[in-house]
Amino acid sequence: QLQLVESGGGLVQPGGSLRLSCAASGFNLDYDNIGWFRQAPGKEHEGVSCITFSDGSTYYADSVKGRFTISRDNTKSTVYLQMNSLKPEDTAVYYCAADFSLLRPLRSMCVEPGPIETWGQGTQVTVSS
Repeated sequence: QLQLVESGGGLVQPGGSLRLSCAASGFNLDYDNIGWFRQAPGKEHEGVSCITFSDGSTYYADSVKGRFTISRDNTKSTVYLQMNSLKPEDTAVYYCAADFSLLRPLRSMCVEPGPIETWGQGTQVTVSS
């Protein structure tokens, strides 16, 4: 019953910025961990950044630390990913996903996305000159 809808993707030049949004409807606190993942052509899903909605705990992949910031808006049930200093290697379809925090730690969700069952449909991010 939980639905996740991503938005905010697009085409941007290297060094530019984008802000992605993940809007959750039918939100249940059981799905307390929300993560951003990306999939480049020919590659598996890669964890980008994840957040525990209830307490704000965060995790970032080494490749995006210092450039991306994850945040959430409790009123809007929305998680954001602010992406700055974008690089061509950031090009991918970006997905948000939800997982049960009581079953899997936040870091595990982000680095091992295989078991996740609840996903959005994705938004394309293309970084190119």
